[in-house]
Amino acid sequence: MAKKSVRDLEVRGRRVLLRADLNVPLDAQQNVTDDRRIRMFLPTLKHVIDHGGRAIVMSHLGRPTGDPEQDARFSLKPVAERMGELLGRPVKFVPACIGSPAAEAVAGLQDGEVLLLENVRFQAAETIIDQAKNNLDKKLTPQQETLRQEFAQGLAAHAEMYVNDAFGTCHRKHVSMYDVPKLTSTGNRTLGFLVEKELKYLGQAVQAPKRPFVAILGGVKVSDKIGVIQNLLQRVDHILIGGAMTFTFWAAQDRSVGKSLCERDKLDLARSLLEQAGPKLRLAADAVAATELREGVETTVVSGEMPAELMGLDVGPQTLEAFGRIIQDAGTIIWNGPLGVFETKPFEAGTFAMARMIAEATDRGAVSVIGGGDSAAAIEQAGLADRVTHISTGGGASLKFLEGKRFDSIEVLDDA
Repeated sequence: MAKKSVRDLEVRGRRVLLRADLNVPLDAQQNVTDDRRIRMFLPTLKHVIDHGGRAIVMSHLGRPTGDPEQDARFSLKPVAERMGELLGRPVKFVPACIGSPAAEAVAGLQDGEVLLLENVRFQAAETIIDQAKNNLDKKLTPQQETLRQEFAQGLAAHAEMYVNDAFGTCHRKHVSMYDVPKLTSTGNRTLGFLVEKELKYLGQAVQAPKRPFVAILGGVKVSDKIGVIQNLLQRVDHILIGGAMTFTFWAAQDRSVGKSLCERDKLDLARSLLEQAGPKLRLAADAVAATELREGVETTVVSGEMPAELMGLDVGPQTLEAFGRIIQDAGTIIWNGPLGVFETKPFEAGTFAMARMIAEATDRGAVSVIGGGDSAAAIEQAGLADRVTHISTGGGASLKFLEGKRFDSIEVLDDA
């Protein structure tokens, strides 16, 4: 995926359309509560405006079902305000992404100015490719195809250059990610610095890792990680399994799991993965369990059969000791998925202990890549974000990358 970078563009006096991932959380008062994705985008944005470009930024936010007036909580206006604060200069906002209001706002831009368009997902055409999955022939109808093309043309008309800096949606063939760059002239379709960085660290980890190479996988479902496990088995030295999906593997080994989350329909798959992996795959050996998930509940550590009235909600001390011995010698570490329900005390201990182990291994020279989503949130909450090599901004995208998938939204950009 050697692609041209935004640094290769001559942007002065030119209109540059930047696709960012500004899908940030907002509170009830429409204040941004976590601006990490905005901050991660700023180097690319600053490069364009500092070199005299006219920056037109587009993004999605959440999953709106109506128009901006009906679904005001999904407007990007608060994001424009926060971006301006972080940038130290005004960020203009237009409550539309295509049509006359948007075109007029774009036409009024001067060199070095920034305009944020309204949420592209207010337009049903943005995600229309997803609807094809529901059609009998898995293709868009002629009417859907027309909507898709018209929306793409409306966005592409805003600018002469296109920059993809939205790694979190790179695995989706949405209009702003795929169709718009196809309508941009060859030589003017590039990566932003954030996507470039994501591909660098994820790519190096998978293709040319320092060894030993350790992958830590958590989360709820084995089915979400099948492709990752299968792809990494031929590349890693160790795969460490935690989180609720542990109990599907336990059940596959005929261990009782009590009330723990378990994909009973995936037991054969779990057995097959265990057989394929052999000693490379290490399961959590024990679990912190309780009768229910709530803060302050009485807990017990279970290392054998899970009693019928209990559910496993975090990894136990035996697991952390065993995993720690492997991580301390690691050369490359990829972590995707928490090891317990870290949002609820006291079940955060295992996940935060893992975060500390990875930070300490990084201090000793390991390359550590945190795979977005809950793992990124956990490393931030543990106060260790500055002690790991890279934190991905895209949980779903990083998973797809680790599965070995190629991204159409990147393939369509200009080769370096």
